[in-house]
Amino acid sequence: MTTDCHFGSVLSMEEWGVGLGRVIRRSTLREQLAEALRDEILAGRLAPGREFTVREIAEQYGVSATPVREALVDLTAQGLLETRQHRGFRVHAYSFDDFARMLEARALVGEGVVRATRSPIVRPPSEPDPAVRSPEAMTSVRRRAVAARDAALAGDLDILVAYDLRFWRELTALLGNPYLAEFLDRLRVRCWAFVVPRLRGTTGPRGRLWSGHPELTEAVERRDTAAIEEQLGVLHHSFLALARLGGDPGVESGAPDSSPKG
Repeated sequence: MTTDCHFGSVLSMEEWGVGLGRVIRRSTLREQLAEALRDEILAGRLAPGREFTVREIAEQYGVSATPVREALVDLTAQGLLETRQHRGFRVHAYSFDDFARMLEARALVGEGVVRATRSPIVRPPSEPDPAVRSPEAMTSVRRRAVAARDAALAGDLDILVAYDLRFWRELTALLGNPYLAEFLDRLRVRCWAFVVPRLRGTTGPRGRLWSGHPELTEAVERRDTAAIEEQLGVLHHSFLALARLGGDPGVESGAPDSSPKG
């Protein structure tokens, strides 16, 4: 059954942008609601510090409170929201220190994956790799890589974030370890949630966004460890530079100035 879900008073028409009028058709209602809110956070339309209640979201989507509460709890577990005692939920505001530590964790895990001799991405020549076992998967990764590169070069943040996350999800799925893939995905989502609001306040990110997705994909297919490490290094420094472009995006009125850890 298809449910038309619309947001109203939590954000203005301009703030919601493409989010307003979203038609939800996929998966369970709980997952659909979580995905819709996550998209708004990643797009910067739900700003750090913005508060709302289960009732508000339920009324604006035209659904019961139960799937809304479940979706918000899921996003809280992912580090995107915080619970506010007797006040509902608030979009988590990460500090630069939080971001730097997340980026460091992502880099360390990425280096470990690349260097592991049994990694499904970088295997000894005698072992089959994901590209051989699943050529369709690599074809899809290449498409995502090109789309992400084009969005990065155009400076289109909304499109880039979506394609970048899809690219990495499909690429890390080749690891064959869903726990590792999920961990890395959550770090990427949190990193973007921190960076995007900062970039909104700059003159524009065009020319500053990492666009090495196709090169990384080619290096993976060649099992070129040195080239993979080079691209991951460029990505790491690029993200740090992006985060330094703008000042603190600020938090909504009523939220504390200091960013909570976690």
